[in-house]
Amino acid sequence: MSRMIRRPLYSLAFLRIVLILLPLAWVSNARADGTAILMDLEGALGVATAEYIIDGINTAQEQDASLIIIRMDTPGGLVEPMRDIVQAILGSSIPVVTYVSPGGARADSAGTYILLASHVAAMAPTTHLGAATPVSLMGEDLSPGDAAPEETGADEETESDAAEPTPGAPDSAMERKVLNDSISYIRGLAEAHGRNADWAEDAVRNAATLTATEALDQNVIDLIADNRAELLQAINGREVRVNNEAFTIDSEGLVVEKLEPNWRLKILNTIASPEIAILLLMIGLYGLLFEGYNPGAIIPGVAGVICLLLAAYALQVLPVNYAGLALIVVGMILIIAEAFVPSFGALGLGGITAVIFGSIMMFDSGIPGFGISITFVVGMALVAGIFLFWLVSYLLKLRKRGPISGRESIIGGIATATESFTGDGHVWLESESWAARSAVPIEKNQKVRVRAMNGLVLEIEPLRETSATDAELQT
Repeated sequence: MSRMIRRPLYSLAFLRIVLILLPLAWVSNARADGTAILMDLEGALGVATAEYIIDGINTAQEQDASLIIIRMDTPGGLVEPMRDIVQAILGSSIPVVTYVSPGGARADSAGTYILLASHVAAMAPTTHLGAATPVSLMGEDLSPGDAAPEETGADEETESDAAEPTPGAPDSAMERKVLNDSISYIRGLAEAHGRNADWAEDAVRNAATLTATEALDQNVIDLIADNRAELLQAINGREVRVNNEAFTIDSEGLVVEKLEPNWRLKILNTIASPEIAILLLMIGLYGLLFEGYNPGAIIPGVAGVICLLLAAYALQVLPVNYAGLALIVVGMILIIAEAFVPSFGALGLGGITAVIFGSIMMFDSGIPGFGISITFVVGMALVAGIFLFWLVSYLLKLRKRGPISGRESIIGGIATATESFTGDGHVWLESESWAARSAVPIEKNQKVRVRAMNGLVLEIEPLRETSATDAELQT
């Protein structure tokens, strides 16, 4: 009877355990499905940054996340990486929310395109966006300026006046092509999400900018949120179009997971900086220079090659003016020539000047985030000039010292007799004991000079004492 009573009790206890564990498992699955991937887009937009954002979008799709949040604070950057990010956002199967924050952040230039391409465009108070005018690699603003000439009161324009170009208009067909392409591109992004395409065009033509409040009033963005929690609450239930299909965002209870760039992207992002690129270029040239003057040192040559390859990568992904790069190389040649051709500092001063102006020109592209500090350039040029003068003078001294090893360094050397002998004996030279042969008697501890070397036997002679007359003649 007791056994029959126990069985229902065990069954009841098992049922209670199952009922307790089922909600926990359901909550765990809900959390796994309810994930928002957060990425930070900060600083100038370059190749490494684009790879980080694109990889993050792919990772979110692989993990079947519910939402992607890009927190943005950028002055802009390169066009190709920006277009790659936009394509990844438009092709994403998960809604992408771009949030310009914290207060004081900006989405200028390329950042404006990314913000308008996102499924939800949000900003924090005291942020701004705009200034999306394309800039050429030569630093020229391609905006057309004032579209209409000022009225002069004349009823008719003369034929010559009509032929004059509009002030501020792009001069070349290529510049007009770039400008019109940018206008069409940004209008398409704005229209795809029902935003103000006319203002988007104005941001390209006239570098127009808006604060967060103005952008919301003019239907450029979707909402303003003070923080991330308020952002998630505001977008909950919002309907967007993802891959041309209606999608309702469910952001309630989402677990936000921040995706950090891996070590490789961090290294590439550090290398792709104008200051680092110039330093790598200088170090690489110094290393090869040192190896060339001192063959066999190995380490300077290896370090120089590695630094030059890293600099080549940086120069490949950065907007570079190669006239500036040529000036840097010419400047270093002039600094080196100063050590060989005495010019009372003229070559050295010219070389330092060329390095300074070359560094400024090389990254004077006008692209936001890819400029270079004048203070850094001047300081680097001075240090480079001082180091090169020291290096070249040191190498020249090494060349004048003559041989310091091998047969050439032994002949003519001064040795000390370790015993008294006539004919064959032993001497001490360069911290080693050598077999020696002398035609005259040699006393122990006597200084001798090596006349010749016959195999491993040194032909020696007594070291002649310098007389007072010889000393006078030498002086």
